[in-house]
Amino acid sequence: MKSYRFDLLDSLDSLSLHEEPRPSPQRGELLLRVRAVSLNYRDIALVEGTYLRPGRAALIPVSDAAAEVVAVGEEVEEFRVGDRVMGSFTPRWFGGPRLPGRAEGCYGNQLDGWLTEYKVVSQEAVVRLPDALSFEEGATLPCAAVTAWNALAGPRPIRAGDTVLTLGTGGVSLFAVQLARALGARVIATTSSPGKAECLKALGADAVVNYAEQSDWGAAVRELTDGRGVDRIVEVGGPATVGQSLKAIAFDQEIVLVGFLGQESPGIDYFDLMTSGARIRSVNVGDRPMLEAVAHVVACHAIAPIIDRVFPFEEAKGAFEHLQQARHIGKVVIRVGD
Repeated sequence: MKSYRFDLLDSLDSLSLHEEPRPSPQRGELLLRVRAVSLNYRDIALVEGTYLRPGRAALIPVSDAAAEVVAVGEEVEEFRVGDRVMGSFTPRWFGGPRLPGRAEGCYGNQLDGWLTEYKVVSQEAVVRLPDALSFEEGATLPCAAVTAWNALAGPRPIRAGDTVLTLGTGGVSLFAVQLARALGARVIATTSSPGKAECLKALGADAVVNYAEQSDWGAAVRELTDGRGVDRIVEVGGPATVGQSLKAIAFDQEIVLVGFLGQESPGIDYFDLMTSGARIRSVNVGDRPMLEAVAHVVACHAIAPIIDRVFPFEEAKGAFEHLQQARHIGKVVIRVGD
């Protein structure tokens, strides 16, 4: 079988194709034929050395995939040959608190990932792919959709009538728009271009603020809520945007720290943080039940994941380069096989 590996974690040029033996499933395991994978910002950050946790060289990259079961080991009861599945982002986090032993051991930086033709995993590490979704669509759910769902439906779930703020047009943000609308929330989104604004409105955003034209976009968002502020912010920008998020959040409502797309930090004023009254929660994707839950919501509400472009397996490096250029809207996917 063919597998991609980053022989060195120094640049995208280190991504190389390897010929490797096909693995066999043992007791409780599945042999999967990988059909599609989707890329996340972390896949670029690992190579650029900006990821929060150090990665390991020579691993197969990519954390998100949809696959077909082609063989099962002894004592497998959940799945049969031919079943369509999605891999859970954290294969050992089956539920409960986010303890280090459960939330670590992720694909692509600590374990071999999914950019390969075949992969063996535990039957507990996958969930069923909804019938309505293609393999390409299903591959977008494990990280981005689960992260958005965790941000919206966590300890203080969003309710109908609440207002949610999303930032940009990456995978997590677009899923947050779609899922928030499914929950009955009002959505305000930010972006930097009129074209992307139209995309956000088409997905259901009630209002869009252009942060390239309005640098003080936190105040602009607050104005759109008659001065109250929003109930939830899916904060993907990190150091570069959290200061403005503090201006946009309503008192005693929640900013969910999801990402770190913006590396430059203007700093946070302690008194802005204190007087905002904001609740701050950090999420690390989510557990297997969250993947099951968001798959159910996506299927029930006929939510179509937004895919920017699908690359063939042979052009995997081009997919990484496309993501690195940051001009995409939604998810970048690699189709594996026919």
